[in-house]
Amino acid sequence: MTNEQKLELLQSKKAEALLGGGEKRIQSQHKKGKLTARERVELLMDPGTFEEIGMLVTHRSSDFGLENEVYLGDGVVTGYGKVDGRLVYVFSQDFTVFGGSLSETHAEKICKIMDLAMKTGAPVIGLNDSGGARIQEGVVSLGGYADIFLRNVQSSGVIPQISAIMGPCAGGAVYSPAMTDFTMMVDQTSYMFVTGPNVVKTVTHEEVTSEELGGSKTHASKSGVTHFTATNEVACIQMIRNLLSYMPQNCEDDAPVYPYESKESEIREKLASLIPANPNQPYDMRDVIENIVDDTSFMEVHKDFAENIVVGFARLAGRSIGIVANQPAYLAGVLDINSSRKAARFTRFCDAFNIPLLVLVDVPGFLPGTDQEWNGIIVNGAKLLFALSEATVPKVTVITRKAYGGAYDVMNSKHIGADLNFAWPTAEIAVMGPKGAAEIIFKNEIAKAEDREAKLQEKVDEYTVTFANPYRAAARGFVDEVIDPKDTRLKLIRGFKMLENKVASMPKKKHGNIPL
Repeated sequence: MTNEQKLELLQSKKAEALLGGGEKRIQSQHKKGKLTARERVELLMDPGTFEEIGMLVTHRSSDFGLENEVYLGDGVVTGYGKVDGRLVYVFSQDFTVFGGSLSETHAEKICKIMDLAMKTGAPVIGLNDSGGARIQEGVVSLGGYADIFLRNVQSSGVIPQISAIMGPCAGGAVYSPAMTDFTMMVDQTSYMFVTGPNVVKTVTHEEVTSEELGGSKTHASKSGVTHFTATNEVACIQMIRNLLSYMPQNCEDDAPVYPYESKESEIREKLASLIPANPNQPYDMRDVIENIVDDTSFMEVHKDFAENIVVGFARLAGRSIGIVANQPAYLAGVLDINSSRKAARFTRFCDAFNIPLLVLVDVPGFLPGTDQEWNGIIVNGAKLLFALSEATVPKVTVITRKAYGGAYDVMNSKHIGADLNFAWPTAEIAVMGPKGAAEIIFKNEIAKAEDREAKLQEKVDEYTVTFANPYRAAARGFVDEVIDPKDTRLKLIRGFKMLENKVASMPKKKHGNIPL
């Protein structure tokens, strides 16, 4: 064979690999409103930067006639490239080859890029579109999943891991995305579940569709399994690119700093009028966030899950920060099981990857009730307390209104290690609300009064003047400064700048035992 013929053979093999399962199956993928594995990679990476690894890999199985059906690449495209000029690794499962099912060699390809990512300290992006383990291969395909799971755990907190669910994701396939940092789903074309509708019907006799059981809306609002949903695959991939812009390459790195020049004063007059005069009237904490951070920089995480707390990334004078904020517009901003879990998970990601935390507080306490108690509000609330106490990144708190009871402690109080604590003049820092406190403290006095309602109101006013303000906490040094709301952005820019070289050491240990 001449050199020219050898080159021709190489080119023909590459052309074969690029076709995946063939034109017919590619057309079928497009008819479902889905992109192919390679189209997704091209959209994700900066043009011309993707370098493929393992293009000519084939499976090794000879059972059930598999030896007669061999595809180059074996159902997954793997490699590395750049997103906004920064190195990332990617695997993209190809549904046109055996339904994207995971074989021994398919798993080996994924493991290879995960190992490279750890060695070089760069994020891993998984574009999942798979029917699960390749049944014809038996236990070796299951072993392949476990090999990936182990690397997910070893990579956790070392390099960012992002999973995009672009199609079916069932059985063992769901656990790898669950162990990554962020999961994204696409409306109507992706779903995740441990057992599918048919098994559910057999075991529990429930009639449920794939979409109801594990579609994007279900996991975005009910389970919290997915952090982001997108209307289509192009929007999903753009979301991945945007998300990466807020985070560093690895745990030793800092997030990219974007050029920032203040074209105007950092004073935000609108902040002064956002808190209603009536302390029981709701307002949207997102309005506070939008007026504090750089324009259009807020990227909310878990938007439709546990809406009584808002978490997400933003930029402040060009620098990445993570935001955890009570949401008085939903359940009065109370902390419950889901909001505690949501905020704790986000806090731990930010701490692992050196992203400073801003905590905005307006919390009346923890949600009471048998449902909450029986489902473990104690240990779940403790997750957020543990996460914020454990975090060593710069931590700044702003109390906008209510900070009552144990929830005051939990929401990044000075006592659990916050570096700077600010309060607005509207802040109420107390063990409980004025009415409940007055009813307990002055119970006998009110009972003896001729006009009990008038006496109760008198004592509520007395308690409000004495305790429902930020000044007692400021006198103790628990609040560093009571600030004019309009100065909040300026104070935060200066505060985080002062804290950027913060060093905190934890006691030597293997790891803590977070109350799971």
